[in-house]
Amino acid sequence: MAEPSGYWDSIPLDDPGLDIAAGEEFLQEVFQILLEEGVQKSTDVTQKVCDWKEPQELRELLDLELRSHGEGQEQLLQRCRDVLRLSVRTGHPRFFNQLFSGLDHHALAGRFLTETLNTSPYTYEVAPVLLLMEEQVLAKLRELVGWSSGDGIFAPGILDPS
Repeated sequence: MAEPSGYWDSIPLDDPGLDIAAGEEFLQEVFQILLEEGVQKSTDVTQKVCDWKEPQELRELLDLELRSHGEGQEQLLQRCRDVLRLSVRTGHPRFFNQLFSGLDHHALAGRFLTETLNTSPYTYEVAPVLLLMEEQVLAKLRELVGWSSGDGIFAPGILDPS
Protein backbone atom coordinates (compact mmCIF):
# COMPACT_ATOMS: atom_id res chain seq x y z
CA MET A 1 0.00 0.00 0.00
CA ALA A 2 1.46 3.35 -1.04
CA GLU A 3 1.98 6.06 1.56
CA PRO A 4 -0.19 9.18 1.15
CA SER A 5 1.39 12.06 -0.75
CA GLY A 6 3.66 14.05 1.57
CA TYR A 7 3.60 11.33 4.25
CA TRP A 8 7.34 11.32 4.87
CA ASP A 9 7.41 15.12 4.94
CA SER A 10 5.07 14.98 7.95
CA ILE A 11 7.50 12.90 10.05
CA PRO A 12 9.64 15.22 12.23
CA LEU A 13 13.35 14.47 11.90
CA ASP A 14 14.00 15.05 15.60
CA ASP A 15 11.38 12.49 16.70
CA PRO A 16 11.54 9.16 14.87
CA GLY A 17 8.42 7.97 16.70
CA LEU A 18 10.30 5.34 18.69
CA ASP A 19 10.10 4.84 22.42
CA ILE A 20 13.86 4.75 22.98
CA ALA A 21 13.62 3.92 26.70
CA ALA A 22 11.27 0.98 26.07
CA GLY A 23 13.51 -0.25 23.25
CA GLU A 24 16.59 -0.14 25.46
CA GLU A 25 14.76 -1.94 28.27
CA PHE A 26 13.70 -4.64 25.82
CA LEU A 27 17.29 -5.05 24.61
CA GLN A 28 18.53 -5.34 28.21
CA GLU A 29 16.08 -8.19 28.78
CA VAL A 30 17.05 -9.87 25.49
CA PHE A 31 20.76 -9.56 26.34
CA GLN A 32 20.11 -11.19 29.73
CA ILE A 33 18.32 -14.09 28.01
CA LEU A 34 21.16 -14.39 25.48
CA LEU A 35 23.76 -14.42 28.23
CA GLU A 36 21.95 -16.97 30.41
CA GLU A 37 20.44 -19.26 27.79
CA GLY A 38 22.66 -18.65 24.78
CA VAL A 39 26.09 -18.32 26.37
CA GLN A 40 26.11 -19.79 29.89
CA LYS A 41 23.97 -22.85 29.19
CA SER A 42 25.56 -23.36 25.78
CA THR A 43 29.04 -23.53 27.28
CA ASP A 44 28.06 -25.63 30.31
CA VAL A 45 29.28 -29.19 29.76
CA THR A 46 26.55 -30.51 32.09
CA GLN A 47 23.85 -29.26 29.69
CA LYS A 48 22.72 -31.22 26.63
CA VAL A 49 24.03 -30.18 23.23
CA CYS A 50 20.42 -30.31 22.11
CA ASP A 51 17.07 -31.62 23.21
CA TRP A 52 16.30 -33.28 19.88
CA LYS A 53 12.74 -33.10 18.58
CA GLU A 54 11.36 -34.50 15.36
CA PRO A 55 9.97 -31.82 13.01
CA GLN A 56 6.32 -32.46 13.81
CA GLU A 57 6.93 -32.37 17.56
CA LEU A 58 8.92 -29.16 17.19
CA ARG A 59 6.12 -27.57 15.15
CA GLU A 60 3.71 -28.42 17.97
CA LEU A 61 5.98 -26.78 20.56
CA LEU A 62 6.45 -23.58 18.57
CA ASP A 63 3.84 -21.10 17.44
CA LEU A 64 5.08 -20.39 13.91
CA GLU A 65 1.92 -18.78 12.57
CA LEU A 66 2.54 -15.53 10.69
CA ARG A 67 0.01 -12.95 11.82
CA SER A 68 -1.02 -9.58 10.44
CA HIS A 69 -0.35 -7.87 13.79
CA GLY A 70 2.64 -7.62 16.10
CA GLU A 71 3.15 -9.23 19.48
CA GLY A 72 3.81 -7.80 22.90
CA GLN A 73 7.21 -7.60 24.53
CA GLU A 74 6.65 -10.55 26.89
CA GLN A 75 5.67 -12.81 23.97
CA LEU A 76 8.77 -11.72 22.03
CA LEU A 77 10.96 -12.48 25.04
CA GLN A 78 9.35 -15.90 25.37
CA ARG A 79 10.01 -16.56 21.69
CA CYS A 80 13.68 -15.72 22.26
CA ARG A 81 13.79 -18.23 25.12
CA ASP A 82 12.02 -20.87 23.00
CA VAL A 83 14.42 -20.45 20.09
CA LEU A 84 17.42 -20.83 22.39
CA ARG A 85 15.92 -23.76 24.32
CA LEU A 86 14.91 -25.73 21.22
CA SER A 87 17.97 -25.03 19.06
CA VAL A 88 21.22 -26.98 18.86
CA ARG A 89 23.77 -25.42 21.22
CA THR A 90 26.58 -25.00 18.73
CA GLY A 91 28.69 -23.21 21.36
CA HIS A 92 28.65 -26.30 23.59
CA PRO A 93 32.07 -27.84 24.35
CA ARG A 94 30.82 -31.18 22.99
CA PHE A 95 29.36 -29.86 19.74
CA PHE A 96 31.60 -30.71 16.80
CA ASN A 97 30.97 -29.85 13.17
CA GLN A 98 33.10 -30.00 10.06
CA LEU A 99 33.10 -26.18 9.82
CA PHE A 100 32.99 -24.92 13.41
CA SER A 101 32.65 -25.83 17.07
CA GLY A 102 32.50 -24.10 20.41
CA LEU A 103 31.92 -20.49 21.39
CA ASP A 104 34.56 -17.79 21.28
CA HIS A 105 33.38 -14.99 23.59
CA HIS A 106 35.55 -12.39 21.84
CA ALA A 107 34.22 -13.35 18.41
CA LEU A 108 30.66 -13.16 19.77
CA ALA A 109 31.37 -9.65 21.06
CA GLY A 110 32.60 -8.75 17.58
CA ARG A 111 29.38 -10.05 16.06
CA PHE A 112 27.34 -8.03 18.56
CA LEU A 113 29.39 -4.98 17.55
CA THR A 114 28.83 -5.43 13.82
CA GLU A 115 25.12 -6.15 14.31
CA THR A 116 24.78 -3.04 16.47
CA LEU A 117 26.45 -0.95 13.76
CA ASN A 118 23.92 -2.39 11.28
CA THR A 119 26.22 -1.66 8.37
CA SER A 120 27.51 -3.39 5.30
CA PRO A 121 31.30 -3.13 5.08
CA TYR A 122 31.52 -2.69 1.32
CA THR A 123 32.55 0.97 0.95
CA TYR A 124 34.49 3.50 2.99
CA GLU A 125 31.47 5.82 3.02
CA VAL A 126 29.28 3.43 5.04
CA ALA A 127 31.90 1.54 7.05
CA PRO A 128 35.21 3.43 7.23
CA VAL A 129 36.56 1.70 10.35
CA LEU A 130 35.63 -1.80 9.19
CA LEU A 131 37.11 -1.18 5.74
CA LEU A 132 40.44 -0.05 7.24
CA MET A 133 40.44 -3.10 9.53
CA GLU A 134 39.82 -5.35 6.52
CA GLU A 135 42.71 -3.76 4.62
CA GLN A 136 45.05 -4.33 7.58
CA VAL A 137 44.04 -7.99 7.96
CA LEU A 138 44.47 -8.60 4.23
CA ALA A 139 47.93 -6.98 4.32
CA LYS A 140 48.93 -9.28 7.19
CA LEU A 141 47.61 -12.35 5.34
CA ARG A 142 49.63 -11.39 2.25
CA GLU A 143 52.70 -10.98 4.44
CA LEU A 144 52.16 -14.42 6.01
CA VAL A 145 52.12 -16.12 2.60
CA GLY A 146 55.07 -14.09 1.34
CA TRP A 147 53.31 -11.83 -1.14
CA SER A 148 54.64 -8.28 -1.41
CA SER A 149 51.46 -6.96 -2.99
CA GLY A 150 47.97 -8.07 -3.79
CA ASP A 151 44.32 -7.38 -3.25
CA GLY A 152 41.44 -9.10 -1.57
CA ILE A 153 38.02 -8.85 -0.07
CA PHE A 154 36.14 -10.63 2.69
CA ALA A 155 32.78 -12.20 2.00
CA PRO A 156 31.09 -11.95 5.42
CA GLY A 157 28.26 -14.25 6.32
CA ILE A 158 28.71 -16.90 3.66
CA LEU A 159 30.78 -20.04 3.40
CA ASP A 160 31.27 -19.98 -0.37
CA PRO A 161 31.82 -16.47 -1.74
CA SER A 162 31.76 -17.62 -5.37
